[in-house]
Amino acid sequence: MVLLGIDTFVQGNVSGLKRLRTGLLCNHASVNKDLIHSRILLHQKGLSLSCLFSPQHGFAAEKQDNMVESDHYTDDTTGLPVFSLYGTHRRPTGSMFDAIDVLLIDLLDVGTRVYTFIYTMAYCLEAAAKYDKKIIVLDRPNPIGGLGVEGNILKKEFTSFVGLYPLPMRHGMTIGELAKMFNEEFDIGADLEIVSMQGWQRSMYFNETGLPWVFPSPNMPTPETALVYPGQVIWEGTKISEGRGTTLPFELVGAPYWQHQQIADQLAGYDLPGCLFRPVVFEPTSGKYAGKPCNGFHLHVTDRDEFLPYRTSLSLLQTVMKSYPGDFEYKEPPYEYEYEKLPMDCILGDQQVRLELEAGKTPEELEIEWQAESAEFMETRSRYLLY
Repeated sequence: MVLLGIDTFVQGNVSGLKRLRTGLLCNHASVNKDLIHSRILLHQKGLSLSCLFSPQHGFAAEKQDNMVESDHYTDDTTGLPVFSLYGTHRRPTGSMFDAIDVLLIDLLDVGTRVYTFIYTMAYCLEAAAKYDKKIIVLDRPNPIGGLGVEGNILKKEFTSFVGLYPLPMRHGMTIGELAKMFNEEFDIGADLEIVSMQGWQRSMYFNETGLPWVFPSPNMPTPETALVYPGQVIWEGTKISEGRGTTLPFELVGAPYWQHQQIADQLAGYDLPGCLFRPVVFEPTSGKYAGKPCNGFHLHVTDRDEFLPYRTSLSLLQTVMKSYPGDFEYKEPPYEYEYEKLPMDCILGDQQVRLELEAGKTPEELEIEWQAESAEFMETRSRYLLY
């Protein structure tokens, strides 16, 4: 079994921290191998927790996407104040950090550039540098492994809260490794410590760690969801259902006007290893097309090591754009606090990707164009790998 950063931390000597006021950035998925929450473990260890901070979706991961969250509330279990970093403030304020000397960060990331937890962490690093506080990141596994890296590098002009730094869509790093890279590569300069895991290997998928899965956000119910998410998240930038409002978010995708055979025939021309699209009809209970039957597909991963989630979903996107030019639509702003840029461009991290897909370039042809920037990222990434 993999030993998480929180487990390593509480098994060690933390006497130097007991006299310090400590905050914890976490949500309900911040549990150890025995499903005990980190705030409870830290209290049992004798640390003086002053407050909690929560990322997008709330401390209980109860909020859906793009929901306005309460700025300040109280944790019923501990009586501690909880500051939301996805409400009025996404960056910790001076008054929030006045309550602490050190901030522990214990969040489950899912290995995809657009998942906002890593940018909440980055804002905390910036605040720590500004207000002279210490950050300790308790590392956790990347649930889709630490080897697979895929996609174009985000361009600076398309920076948003779903992409602050030049990462590919699937980055293949742990949250601790990302913290090191953000802090050093982008000159944040916070006082940062990473508490590493024990026993985790880069080739591991989540179900190989021996750890229990607790959903980190309401539409990330299983590790299988995380596996397809680096590709299927692009549907958030369209008016096509990405399966929200069903029991298989992101694994399902479709719309009332889709025709199974027409799409399947077009997809046959793409090289999409390690997966298959099974025709289905689903009816979302909320979100896009709520209460309306959607013709679509269930994306099944048949070989995790061969599967290319970004290429796969871009190929389906291009097929739908070509097949239904009169029906297909992009979603309009706002999206994740971004009120001007097209949501699809924020998600893809580069408007040019969208334009070239529309012009007929295949995802495989785009991958050739991305080779130089991908090689540069891999070289940078190598300096921050801990495992």
